[in-house]
Amino acid sequence: MEWSLNAAEGARPAEDRALRILYERQADPLYSYVLRLLNGDRHRAEDVVQETLLRCWQRHELDAEAESLRPWLFRVARNLVTDDFRARMIRPREVAGAEWLGNVNVETDGFEQVLSGVMVGKALSKLPPSHRDVLVLLYFHDLTTLEAADVLGVPPGTVKSRTFYGLRMLRATLQPDATPSTEKRVVQAQRR
Repeated sequence: MEWSLNAAEGARPAEDRALRILYERQADPLYSYVLRLLNGDRHRAEDVVQETLLRCWQRHELDAEAESLRPWLFRVARNLVTDDFRARMIRPREVAGAEWLGNVNVETDGFEQVLSGVMVGKALSKLPPSHRDVLVLLYFHDLTTLEAADVLGVPPGTVKSRTFYGLRMLRATLQPDATPSTEKRVVQAQRR
C-alpha cells in the first residue's frame, strides 16, 4: 500500500520528520493487521489506519523509538475496529442499491388499501371519542402534538397519553387473536 503524507500547516520540521518516519515504519504492518480484522475491507482498513496513526501523533512524542509504539498502535486499531463493529450492530441494517426493490410489492391493486382502511375505520369507531380524536388529528390530519393539543384545548401531555392508550386499544382491536387479557386491558384503558 502506498501511503502519502501531507505536512500539517504550520508543523515544525522535527514533527513533520517524526510523523513521516511513523508512517514509513508502522503504516504497512498496521494496515495488514487491520485488513485481517476487517476480512479484507480495504477502505475501512485504510480509515482505521489513518485514525490510529492520527491518535498516535496527537498523544505520543514521536521522537521515541518507533518499534515500542507498535503494540499500542495495534491495540488502538483493534479497539477502533471493535467500536465500529458495535456501532454497526446497533444501527439498522443498511440496504444496498436495488435490494430494497425486491421488498416492494409491485403488483398492488387498491383492494388491500381499501380493506385496511375499512378495518382501521371500524377499529377507530370502537375507541372512546377522546382517544379517537387525538389519533385522527395526529395520523390523518398530520398535526404535531402541540397543534393537536391546541385544537383539542388540552395539554400536550394529555395528547401524548391519549395517543399511547389509543394506539394500544387500536392494536388490541385489530389483532385477530385477541385474548381475554388483551380485551381486559382495552376495557381498562377505555376507562382512563
